[in-house]
Amino acid sequence: MKNLLTKLVLASVALAILANPGSAIEKPNVVLIFIDDMGYGDIGPFGNKVNRTPNLDRMAREGNVLRQFYVANTACTPSRSALMTGTYAHRIGMDGRVVFPGEKRGLNPKEITLAELLKTRGYATGCFGKWHLGDQRPFLPLAQGFDEYFGIPYSNDMWPGNKRGNPLTNRGPYTPLPVLRQNDPVAYVSDGADQSLLCEVVTDEAIEFIRARQKQPFFLYVPHAYVHLPRFARPKIFEKAARDVNRSNVEEVDTSVGRLLGTLRELDLAENTLVIFTSDNGGAAGMSMGPLRGGKGGPKYEGHMREPTICWWPRTIPAGVATDEIAVTTDILPTLARLTGASVPNDRTIDGKDVLDVLLGKPGAKSPHELHYYEVDGIRRGPWKLVRVRRRVELYNLDDDIGEKNNIAAKHPELVAELSKLLAQHAERIAADTRPAAFVENAKPIISEPGDLPRLRDFLGMPNVRAAAK
Repeated sequence: MKNLLTKLVLASVALAILANPGSAIEKPNVVLIFIDDMGYGDIGPFGNKVNRTPNLDRMAREGNVLRQFYVANTACTPSRSALMTGTYAHRIGMDGRVVFPGEKRGLNPKEITLAELLKTRGYATGCFGKWHLGDQRPFLPLAQGFDEYFGIPYSNDMWPGNKRGNPLTNRGPYTPLPVLRQNDPVAYVSDGADQSLLCEVVTDEAIEFIRARQKQPFFLYVPHAYVHLPRFARPKIFEKAARDVNRSNVEEVDTSVGRLLGTLRELDLAENTLVIFTSDNGGAAGMSMGPLRGGKGGPKYEGHMREPTICWWPRTIPAGVATDEIAVTTDILPTLARLTGASVPNDRTIDGKDVLDVLLGKPGAKSPHELHYYEVDGIRRGPWKLVRVRRRVELYNLDDDIGEKNNIAAKHPELVAELSKLLAQHAERIAADTRPAAFVENAKPIISEPGDLPRLRDFLGMPNVRAAAK
């Protein structure tokens, strides 16, 4: 009888797991891949017919394609601030222009980041790629909850090759672009040949982190510098991509995704790992927004803030699903809190909402966003979107006009008035409940001259690397 009862209990547990795969995983790994300046239409799962993205195509076939996933801002620093904290950048003093090398402003260490949240649940945390939340030591990843960091502290165009110069020094020349391990520079990006290595070396470091941390739950954040301008490619990759450097960069991102997912499969971690792929804002020059209007920066049209997003978790996310439910980067923090059993901070305003069921592609999952805000310049309710462009307001029905070509504000004055009021109330709520960014005295660039630092390709033992640009 005892053996029979034991078998029945085990059978019940097995059936429960099969009915709700992933439910027995208390602390799944999380991999968050954050591309820089990729457009909504740059990859195969979102309609691109030119760029070859077989790994992302497979990820989409095996996972959940989110067709209405938004970032909370349209530029690098504020977008990353919102992602890391679950809070609008306007609320925490990180809106406005991006952080430049040697700037005294940065993400306040008093904010609770995704990494700090997951560390409360025993997660190892690693960040590999572009940080861009302040380059002074109190703002770098190790001060914001990450155990390991390798990458560049800000955008890859903030280097001497950018002749526009650093606004902080009245457009004086940029200092050399450092490559950091933990808090210290170990190399610098000297030219296009070094730039052409940034995607691969970040992927190498991320894979090493997975291998080293595979015995414990981990949070891996991979904020690539690609596909931000300037773009370079090694000749072999350039030729394979029909001598198109823009395509080269997108396809190398795809290769990186394939290597990361392949490592998870190789180590039997795939069924214990949620992977999220998205981008920080709309595409820059040379990228494709597909059917959407707009791109990086500027008015808050769909192309500025709707991002190509895929979630993957074998046996937990059904294969080949897609959702049109709205989710936002600010939602990642409360969503991962629910997933891992962490507690959302209750001593401050967190703007994100729990969208776990949406990300996991559960049947019938609904977005909690009855209203969706485009910073403080736009609002959406159902298919209706109102956006402020300079001194005018525009109204679109996204179900009928995804490309925002036909402004129908004049036809719906009452709806314009109603949405305008709701948007103004949103801006007032943020203004009445803000937290400051942090500032340091005597801020200065990480390095002023290369000194004895090696070029990145020398640091990697690849001195003969060449690069193509177009």
